[in-house]
Amino acid sequence: EDGAREEGVSRGRGARADPLSQNDTEPIVLEGKCLVVCDSNPAADWRASNSPLGISVRAANSKVAFSVVRSNNHEPSEMSNKTRIIYFDQVLVNIGNFFTFESVFLSPRKGVYSFNFHVIKVYQSQTIQVNLMLNGRPVISAFAGDKDVTREAATNGVLLYLEKEDKVYLKLEKGNLVGGWQYSTFSGFLVFPL
Repeated sequence: EDGAREEGVSRGRGARADPLSQNDTEPIVLEGKCLVVCDSNPAADWRASNSPLGISVRAANSKVAFSVVRSNNHEPSEMSNKTRIIYFDQVLVNIGNFFTFESVFLSPRKGVYSFNFHVIKVYQSQTIQVNLMLNGRPVISAFAGDKDVTREAATNGVLLYLEKEDKVYLKLEKGNLVGGWQYSTFSGFLVFPL
């Protein structure tokens, strides 16, 4: 029976005719092995397409997401103080494994991504400034500087257009994290590929 089922799928029979699973952006997965998607709107001029047949080749697994947290209140290491990169020690989600041990997200493909962060400062009278960096350049910043509270978060979020292999990370631009940054978080995910 399994042989007949595999044969039926390879000949195009046995595939679900679920209209909700078929659209312009998602591949039709047959037995989890389909990697080629026929473009429902092929280019009129085949030279304008990436393929002479108007076929779009896409990765079947376009799911990319990460969420990390600082699980303890240890103060920044000497290395952290030199690079000013904010490091996270506990990975909650890392679908695709594109968030590295160096606390850098490496974009696996071109697309629109969503990022948000919350960096906690504790028991300080000084202001901190946290930048979300893209390839070494600041994109957005967040500040925390209330002198009358024991814990405060520098928090922000953004949608970014990324190319393949772009690097996104958090950098402490001003201030310090003396007292630690337990419960700080950094998350991101692919909204849609381009």
